[in-house]
Amino acid sequence: MSNHSTNRTIIPPPSDDSSSDSEEDARRRDLKARDEFAQRLKKRDEARTRNVAASSGSRAYAEAAKRLRLESEDKDKLIPQLRVESRRKYLEKRKDDKVVELEADIRDDEYLFPEADITERERQDRAHKKRLLQIAQEHEKARDLERVQRYHMPKDTKQGETEAYVEVDERERVPHSEQKKWEAERLASATYQFGAKDASKMAQQEAYDLLLEDQIDFVEVFKMDGTKEQDRKPELTEREKKRQTIAETQKSLPIYAYKEDLIRAIKDHQILIVEGETGSGKTTQIPQYLYEAGFTNEGKKIGCTQPRRVAAMSVAARVAEEMNVKLGNEVGYSIRFEDNTSERTVIKYMTDGTLHREFLSEPDLASYSVMIIDEAHERTLHTDILFGLVKDVARFRKDLKLLISSATLDVEKFCEFFDNAPKFRIPGRRYSVDIFYTKAPEADYIEACVVTVLQIHATQPLGDILVFLTGQEEIETCQEMLQERMKRLGSKVRELLILPIYANLPSDMQAKIFEPTPANARKVVLATNIAETSLTIDNIIYVIDPGFAKQNNFNARTGMETLLVVPISKASANQRAGRAGRVAPGKCFRLYTAWAYQNELEENTVPEIQRINLGNAVLMLKALGINDLLKFDFLDPPPQQMLIMALEQLYALGALNHHGELTRLGRRMAEFPVDPMMAKMLLGSERYRCSEEAVTIAAMLSVNGAIFYRPKDKIIHADTARKNFDHREGDHLSLLQVYGQWAEAGYGTQWCYENFIQYRSMRRARDVRDQLVGLMQRVEIEMVSAGERDTVGVRKAITSGYFYHVARLSRSGHYRTVKHNQTVTIHPNSALFEDLPRWLLYHELVFTTKEFMRAVIPIESKWLLEVAPHYYKAKDLEDSTNMKMPKTVGRTMRTDA
Repeated sequence: MSNHSTNRTIIPPPSDDSSSDSEEDARRRDLKARDEFAQRLKKRDEARTRNVAASSGSRAYAEAAKRLRLESEDKDKLIPQLRVESRRKYLEKRKDDKVVELEADIRDDEYLFPEADITERERQDRAHKKRLLQIAQEHEKARDLERVQRYHMPKDTKQGETEAYVEVDERERVPHSEQKKWEAERLASATYQFGAKDASKMAQQEAYDLLLEDQIDFVEVFKMDGTKEQDRKPELTEREKKRQTIAETQKSLPIYAYKEDLIRAIKDHQILIVEGETGSGKTTQIPQYLYEAGFTNEGKKIGCTQPRRVAAMSVAARVAEEMNVKLGNEVGYSIRFEDNTSERTVIKYMTDGTLHREFLSEPDLASYSVMIIDEAHERTLHTDILFGLVKDVARFRKDLKLLISSATLDVEKFCEFFDNAPKFRIPGRRYSVDIFYTKAPEADYIEACVVTVLQIHATQPLGDILVFLTGQEEIETCQEMLQERMKRLGSKVRELLILPIYANLPSDMQAKIFEPTPANARKVVLATNIAETSLTIDNIIYVIDPGFAKQNNFNARTGMETLLVVPISKASANQRAGRAGRVAPGKCFRLYTAWAYQNELEENTVPEIQRINLGNAVLMLKALGINDLLKFDFLDPPPQQMLIMALEQLYALGALNHHGELTRLGRRMAEFPVDPMMAKMLLGSERYRCSEEAVTIAAMLSVNGAIFYRPKDKIIHADTARKNFDHREGDHLSLLQVYGQWAEAGYGTQWCYENFIQYRSMRRARDVRDQLVGLMQRVEIEMVSAGERDTVGVRKAITSGYFYHVARLSRSGHYRTVKHNQTVTIHPNSALFEDLPRWLLYHELVFTTKEFMRAVIPIESKWLLEVAPHYYKAKDLEDSTNMKMPKTVGRTMRTDA
């Protein structure tokens, strides 16, 4: 047997002759071997334990030494920082104490030693202390600005680099910070102030501090001087306003002093350019002066055009009140689809488009002795065409007096156009206007408008505010922000009435802007540029001008209208500022810099004739016998491409022949004061026996943008009510359905209120329909109804006029226009928004956020061959990729043009 280990003891087996002693020895040896084995195990364990203890002790010592070294290094680094921080805190407290001590020193010094009793050195020492105090206060304001948490633009990191995240608000690091911040704001707004001494003043001061959390720094650059002694007063009291009669108001206008000179100049010259500032009284007073001077004695009228319907109606009402006559008798107005005149009318206000149509029945304006083209600087399409027409009439009618009234500095252009006509300037405005600009550009002008309104409300004397915004959406946003901030203040500040004014607003809400402001309250009017011209709102003292407006532009290449926000011109800016100086000395706050006004704004707005569709204007000129449009005397000629497109469109509609002359169909179309395509639709309804439905649809489309009312607080109800009118055959038939149900309800207001429909728009649609019915009878079209079930005839009649506006569903799932192969989308408000008909006809194409088709109906492609065989061919409708206008049409019209 082999011995494998020294730790193992091998006991030989006992022999047969062994005795008891040998057994005892063997037991003894066994015990001894076991003791030796146990001793060896013990020594081995002790050795191992000793080694572990020694190693752990050395490691702990090293760790302790390392900690001590790091603590020593941290201490060396931290103590200087703590010293600097402590020094800063000490200096800050010392600065506060010194500022308080300096204030007390200056106050005591001024109280004990008046200015007259001190020496020059003491006076210099006092001025030095005041300067030190001012610098300290300005420094503190700068430090407050530094404490504001601001957004930091991210760095432009290169490839492989990372940017450290910077928390905008340090309080956001705390868990549930949003809830805590909200609770803190609620508690702060609900804090109750104890004590009766000056409680109202303290509450008002706290409210003003809350209002003026974010202020905008304005700088006054110049002042528009006024001509009245009232400039010395910040505002007129209510008693003074009541005491001031109409006669006194007329005498206080700047034009009153030049009454005799103006009448003499009109008698001496056939054409006169009248230039005067906004509010000088040109629009309301000149017709009355001419009436008093006897220009209406021979049974002739005095005509005055306005670029807007609202201006024509409001000015006519004002002049009738001043002359103490009933509106519609001696003084009346005429706008499209509304004529409020009579045989007794001698002063007639009208839109420039209405006068344009009067040339059809009276080319020489024989019933007028004086014609005033007012607000000539607006440069609307019809105004520019009127310039050429009245200039031509004045050359062979020497007894016709022609006045061109403008409120801008670009008068020399008008004088040169009208054969170097003399100009008559009415200097000055009624009241002065202080112009303020911001020191730096504003990133969000809507927020800046809100802040400026609150600044004026908190710091300026009583007087109403007029804010110019670009559209309904911005006005509603600004209104919500103002209401929210005023609601937080409760009754701590004066009442602020927030009143919007825009086209789609119901008439009863529009009328609120003309109501007198309650005592000890202020009114803020949020308006589009409708308030920029002759619309006068009483008691407007402050004007806020962000410097933007919406402008309509027509792309002749794509056939699309775009309504975009663009900067205004200097002329528009001056017009807006002039709103503040009509009834009292005012202030205009422009939310842009003086440098931007001088260098970035155009002198005048681009004339409308150079940026909108000319189809209707060309048809009217052709109806007046003006065939050579390229030689027509335009003040600013339109782009040739837009003129050619209008000629092509009229040729395709059948209004012009191959020689560019007006056809019999074109003469019938010219009788309707609507777009040529809509006129063709009305005439096409005769063929399909649906003239009743076509007239109703045309009337509803004329006010389409202002039919449905969608208040912010009842959006769901309004949208549900609108969907109830949706017709499966398209939006035109939906409008027809709306008018039909309103007629069944007895044309009542309650039905409109319940269905979120504007009664004023529906009433206007009914007036338009009545006018169109009369014109249909004038062109000898019988009024026939197709019935409710026959929608095919109605849609074919619409297609006969609007075959230009057709889109087809492409293989990619998008709609493309047939004429220009342009991708377009159905408007979300359409009844067919969730459907995808293969062929669509749209009323108009507009660009807002994307290219939208408004008012669409489904059609069949074969109808296009039926209503416009000269425009569409079968192979064009079968081609799924590109469908273009036949080349012969464009070539023929370009040659004739």
